[in-house]
Amino acid sequence: MADSFKIDFQAHGKVESGDLIVFVGENLKPTAAVAKQLGPKAVDLIAKAAAAENFKGKAKSAMSIVVPSSLSVDRLLVIGVGGEKDRTNVDFVQLGGLIAGKVNGKLATVVLDLPEIEVTPDAVADIAIGVQLRRYSFDRYKTKKDDNDAKNGGRLVLSVADPAAVRKIYKAREGIQQGVIIARDLVNEPPNVLGPQEFAARAQALAKLGVEVEILDDRAMKKLGMHALLGVAQGSARGGRIAIMRWNGGKANDKPIAFIGKGVVFDSGGISIKPGAGMEDMKGDMAGAACVVGLMHALASRKAKANVVGAIGLVENMPDGNAQRPGDIVTTMSGQTIEIINTDAEGRLVLADVLWYVQDRFKPKFMIDLATLTGAILVALAQEYAGLFSNNDELAERLTAAGKATGERVWRMPLGPEFDKMIESRFADMKNAAGRFGGSSTAAALLQRFVNDVPWAHLDIAGTAMGSPQNEINKGWSSGWGVRLLDRLVRDHYEARG
Repeated sequence: MADSFKIDFQAHGKVESGDLIVFVGENLKPTAAVAKQLGPKAVDLIAKAAAAENFKGKAKSAMSIVVPSSLSVDRLLVIGVGGEKDRTNVDFVQLGGLIAGKVNGKLATVVLDLPEIEVTPDAVADIAIGVQLRRYSFDRYKTKKDDNDAKNGGRLVLSVADPAAVRKIYKAREGIQQGVIIARDLVNEPPNVLGPQEFAARAQALAKLGVEVEILDDRAMKKLGMHALLGVAQGSARGGRIAIMRWNGGKANDKPIAFIGKGVVFDSGGISIKPGAGMEDMKGDMAGAACVVGLMHALASRKAKANVVGAIGLVENMPDGNAQRPGDIVTTMSGQTIEIINTDAEGRLVLADVLWYVQDRFKPKFMIDLATLTGAILVALAQEYAGLFSNNDELAERLTAAGKATGERVWRMPLGPEFDKMIESRFADMKNAAGRFGGSSTAAALLQRFVNDVPWAHLDIAGTAMGSPQNEINKGWSSGWGVRLLDRLVRDHYEARG
């Protein structure tokens, strides 16, 4: 949940109270228009204060002047935009987060007239999204709250050249911000509250936005032959679910595009149980499914002109007298068999059945799955990139471009016949674990066996979805990673083509 600002968009004008935020370059000068608004005394005050505080106007640096004598505001906050190199590729969402982090009052006005940086209505909308994402916190279960917390509401005025144009764009994009927050909330929820059934109910709430939602229970999945997914679920007292979400915003005859999420609401490892230290974090092993729900919210909210299928496999992996064992062999919906080597390699079993179901039923243009799948991806990429595996170069390139545009970056990893050979089993068609070497690639190789010839990409988000490094728009444990990436992919490469 977020302690969001009330954001207003207003035309440039005189500011009488609260915090006033302006921007300067490395020469410590605001734009001519802002300098005129502030007056010569205030501009001179900025230069004197900068000299006293050794403020150089570098990108992301800030200086605060309390009760500036020449202005009627409570505080003048000066943010640096840096030099020419810094101004070339400004991440406006991150800039919004930076602004939100500097505001500590009930009212603040930001003059979005930046030295040598064009601030379009699109850029302002991104700044507003960044502000709200930075304000996010998850304190639903805290009974004592800090009354002095600076996040307790507030009003932020973004002073812009064309308020009407900004309002229109922001209204269309507000659903993206909401989708990220939905994903964060889902990942942050405790596992005793959010089981497979409860998660499915959260997905079903998308029906209010016009999303068609269908829930498959254990009985329906058994009838379909989804024994890989059901094998994971059988150790838990809580049955599994699959939620199918459909947004039909494109042409009636257009094939859909599909997004699939791993939704292990808690992963103990099963019989191959994990160590106790850090196991509480395994409530986040459903971050891929959380992203898909957040994405479907974003697309439906802005009435995306695309046909989209979202599918999430929801299970809990627990040790129990009925749990599957190493050595078991399960038959997937595709008819292919998998030998269980390690019950903690369960996410690929869930995805195998869901991927097959989606490609078989919906015949999509492409499929992308997201999963907190392997610890090996953290060894390779730390927490800076998600691992990208794909059977289609064009899809991989588009994902890479969307990652660069949003800051949710992906790095393409190898996927070839050598890795497929490593998952061969003596007793079944394949095995679910192939040892330590190339662990992320062998996991992806197994998934590839369930996509047929459909263009497909797998995103291993184990390092980016939870516990990832904090930045200007995320100060919590769950990042909501992937919602902005995939919304951008849809917007730039599929809606744009009609």
